[in-house]
Amino acid sequence: MLAVSDVSVRFGGLQALQNVQFEVGPGEVVGLIGPNGAGKTTLFNVVCGFVRPDQGTIAWQGKTLRRIRPQHLTRLGIARTVQGLGLFAHLSVLENVIVGADRHAVAGFTSALLGLPRSDRDERALRARAVEVLAGLGIADVADRFPGTLPYPVQKRVALARALAAEPRLLMLDEPASGLSETELAELADLIRDLRGRTAVMLVEHHMDLVMAVCDRIVVLDFGRVIATGTPDEVRADPAVLEAYLGTAVESGPAVEKP
Repeated sequence: MLAVSDVSVRFGGLQALQNVQFEVGPGEVVGLIGPNGAGKTTLFNVVCGFVRPDQGTIAWQGKTLRRIRPQHLTRLGIARTVQGLGLFAHLSVLENVIVGADRHAVAGFTSALLGLPRSDRDERALRARAVEVLAGLGIADVADRFPGTLPYPVQKRVALARALAAEPRLLMLDEPASGLSETELAELADLIRDLRGRTAVMLVEHHMDLVMAVCDRIVVLDFGRVIATGTPDEVRADPAVLEAYLGTAVESGPAVEKP
């Protein structure tokens, strides 16, 4: 579904990415790992259109994307979560998720916020979709609350719900495990496993036990270059990966063990 080919990015004298290549297949969970400064965030931003590569191409469902604009991602079928949540503080949880589902409506939810005419049927459908996603993540009971009144792990679920409400073909998760306890990490692993086969997932994460437990394949970056690609077992045993990042073989923690 997603093909990154020969992508390079330079910021002044810094080579952030160099000839990066990898693919994400339908329904596949692909992890992107590497040391701090390896280029993971830059690569995410290239795919999302925040950074334009100096060379290389991004292809989506077989078509090369000449100029990716972040505001058009949901129309393409791509949704992304961010490390800082990015929730609207003055909208309720339900309204935040409706914003994510908005690409399915003829008249956008933004029109409703601005008091512009829209179809009542559209609005009902958006609300129903948002409630369904919240229920699927076990947080329908907080639909009428504001994000800032909720514990951080619940806010993380709201951000995930907003991304899932768009029914993306590719879900990009940026550090979804940050700030979570061991129990919450296990719950996140279950959520990602449940997505497998329904949508492709591209995961940037520092928690190696989570990555090893949920990913079908892992791409390892170091100094902007791909140094390894393979299954969790292959990556775990790769000498180049052990030297560059892991240090020692990673064992999946009991909280997120594969079934």
